[in-house]
Amino acid sequence: MTTARELDERYGRTGRRRLPWIIGGILAVAVVGVFGWMTVTTQMNAVDADDLGFTVTDEHSVDLRFQYTAPRGSDVVCVLEALDQEFGIVGWKILEIPATESHTQAVDVRIPTVSRATTSLVRTCWVA
Repeated sequence: MTTARELDERYGRTGRRRLPWIIGGILAVAVVGVFGWMTVTTQMNAVDADDLGFTVTDEHSVDLRFQYTAPRGSDVVCVLEALDQEFGIVGWKILEIPATESHTQAVDVRIPTVSRATTSLVRTCWVA
């Protein structure tokens, strides 16, 4: 009489088939862990900026008020733009903000322009 073990060996149903699944499972968990950690560290260094308003002071400048949220103790750099009626860039400024212990801070800045601006905005900010 043939035993179950002999049949398994004859038809290739041994424990060797589990090894690739175990290795694949371990690799999948590792990949998910790495991508999860990358997402967390990216969000920890993210800067969020919100426009609060602007005032056109004259033909050659516009005042922009905005608020940013960044990690405490980090230098922040923001790119600011002034746009004309057709949404063309008529002025821009790179603003370097030194580190503070405040998580959120409001900023007032004057942007020089080459012609009359109709709006102003924060294009992007990042941790320096």
